Amino acid sequence: MSTESSVKSRPRRPTRSSIDLHTRLRLLARSWQLYVLLLPAVLYILVFKYWPMYGAQIAFRNYNPSDGFAGSPWVGLEHFERFVTSFQFERLLANTLTLNALGLLIAFPVPIILALIVNQLQSERFKKFTQTVLYSPSFISVVVVVGMIHLLFSPRSGIVNNAIVTFGGDPIFFMGAPEWFRPLYIGSDIWQNAGFSMIVYLAALTAIDPALHEAARVDGANKWQRIRHIDIPGIMPVITILFILAIGNLFNLGFEKVLIMQTDLNLPTSEVIQTYVYKAGLQQAQFSYSAAIGLFNSLINLALLMTFNWVARRAGQSSLW
Repeated sequence: MSTESSVKSRPRRPTRSSIDLHTRLRLLARSWQLYVLLLPAVLYILVFKYWPMYGAQIAFRNYNPSDGFAGSPWVGLEHFERFVTSFQFERLLANTLTLNALGLLIAFPVPIILALIVNQLQSERFKKFTQTVLYSPSFISVVVVVGMIHLLFSPRSGIVNNAIVTFGGDPIFFMGAPEWFRPLYIGSDIWQNAGFSMIVYLAALTAIDPALHEAARVDGANKWQRIRHIDIPGIMPVITILFILAIGNLFNLGFEKVLIMQTDLNLPTSEVIQTYVYKAGLQQAQFSYSAAIGLFNSLINLALLMTFNWVARRAGQSSLW
């Protein structure tokens, strides 16, 4: 009896889960100001990113605003099949993929090259001036940029066509020629956004230990050798992460810019999935059909993101997870 009473009278030892819970609560109470600062960002993501996913169900329904989401009849994959089997599917997919792939192959390396060049400038004043000149176009709105393209490449008064005529050529209607839409879009995108993207790589270059460059100079390495063996490997994790994110947006375009640059004459190359969704959803009020196309586009982006993230992880490079 004495043994049983002594066992019952022993205090219970706290379990590991209760200790972890108390520790987390103490840390939460100690850093509550940080969580208060984090709260607006969490609310923004919940309200504007996750809550709208409830409306994605209209892609599987014949949505009628008067019946609401739950009251509209369920049709399953009917809208997806309609889009995949439509005569425009191959053209939309080809235009979107071609424009994004060319933009990725041509535009993605430009900020890296600019950052490596600017990082080698010796004069700090000239270096800051160059940075300001390069990233200042990113503050110009898309509408203004497209307006500048129309003025520069106008067949009558544009500077480019005036130069062509001066050298004995015939003026070209750039905005109406399907073959010129992609060069104009990609070229203007590089001019507008490459300088701003360069800042990320410049920040990564500043994190490289200067002692590595000093040791390389002592060993007789020139600038190109130091860029190749120190700078590029030093920013390779940042390049890999940004490349994976760019792949995850391979089927997403600057919708506003494509739509503003689009004309009836260049539709064979300028009609992409995003502009088609806009026309089908808002102009033609085909809400379920356009939602299905948008969901189809997002699923392709998700698959590409996960695939290239897996490839980067298997290759021993930096990855998102």
